[in-house]
Amino acid sequence: MKTVLWLTAIAAAMATPGVIAQTTPQSYQLQQVLIMSRHNLRAPLANNGSVLEQSTPNAWPEWDVPGGQLTTKGGVLEVYMGHYMREWLAEQKLVSSDECPASNSVYVRANSLQRTVATAQFFISGAFPGCDVPVHHQDKMGTMDPLFNPVITDESDAFSQQAVSAMEAQRKQYALGESYALLEKITRYRESPACKEKQQCSLADGKDTFSAKYQQEPGVSGPLKVGNSLVDAFTLQYYEGFPLDQVAWGEIKTEQQWRVLSKLKNSYQDTLFTSQQVARNVAKPLVKYLDNALVEEAGNAPKVTVLVGHDSNIASLLTALEFKPYQLHDQYERTPIGGKIVFQRWHDTTANRDLMKIEYVYQSSEQLRNTQALTLKAPPQRVTLALKGCPVDANGFCPIDKFNTLMREAAK
Repeated sequence: MKTVLWLTAIAAAMATPGVIAQTTPQSYQLQQVLIMSRHNLRAPLANNGSVLEQSTPNAWPEWDVPGGQLTTKGGVLEVYMGHYMREWLAEQKLVSSDECPASNSVYVRANSLQRTVATAQFFISGAFPGCDVPVHHQDKMGTMDPLFNPVITDESDAFSQQAVSAMEAQRKQYALGESYALLEKITRYRESPACKEKQQCSLADGKDTFSAKYQQEPGVSGPLKVGNSLVDAFTLQYYEGFPLDQVAWGEIKTEQQWRVLSKLKNSYQDTLFTSQQVARNVAKPLVKYLDNALVEEAGNAPKVTVLVGHDSNIASLLTALEFKPYQLHDQYERTPIGGKIVFQRWHDTTANRDLMKIEYVYQSSEQLRNTQALTLKAPPQRVTLALKGCPVDANGFCPIDKFNTLMREAAK
């Protein structure tokens, strides 16, 4: 498909060390894995009657599940990802290929929303079919687990002002005029209820207002939020496999258009969750959890830990831990649907030392849209990540002592 061809081309042009073929030395043994996952494919969060309906005179296509819930296809995609991860873990001899894991060797925890719990359940169905591997979550569904809740935890006015200033500064880094102009054309924005009833007729000329209130997620009202909701809906339509004449009403016809639109969605996430002030605060519960599981109690931790949350969790975590910039090939989302940050502790038996390798494992746009099964021979995408202050070698490994130091410092 044209979109995928563009993504392939852009990836080739922007190749980074993260996409160079790597090998694992024979003397390395995988000891522990922690997977921080985003939920898989869901229906748009903004339902008809909300910002989507207000932003266009066009009718939106119907989804088979309520807004925000994991779709049937999202479940299938996650089963495929689970199947692949089981094959890979078995190849590395961390789990058996033909036996259920011991009760204390795999631990799964999901945020207590339908799309995250269901993602975890489908992942386990693919990874350990027929096995009794429970998914832990809060009893009351629809409430946010504090581990995954990216809310401001500093109640001081000074911090709130600093966070808002940081978000405003982050927003200024992005030139979105072209993106808004294209979005207005695609949605026929000047004929929308927002324009006719509220006299909000230009996204490009609108003003964003940011908020960082105690016990609330970082927020924004204005064109950035509207643009993110619209582009998110188009992206999900494409992944779900809607006919191309129904994806954005058939108005996205070129690679360049997808490229321009994706800037809106990525800048929304970056603006809200990747300034240092905000990220360190909202990601603190996750950082402390990872420090405990991978550093302080690594010797007693399960062999495999799976955490299922949201793109905001991954974006803020990557910033809070100071990961270096990365480029995901064959994708235009910075934190793709169903994508996983995979922390791997390895032991080098020759040198008697431990190492850490961290990869972004995710499904490409083509794999998502075409519901491609994943195996060792037809794998998902894998990009090696690197932490600032923890340089990786040619095969993507970082000395464990440097990783431990960084984690302990971040968890303070």
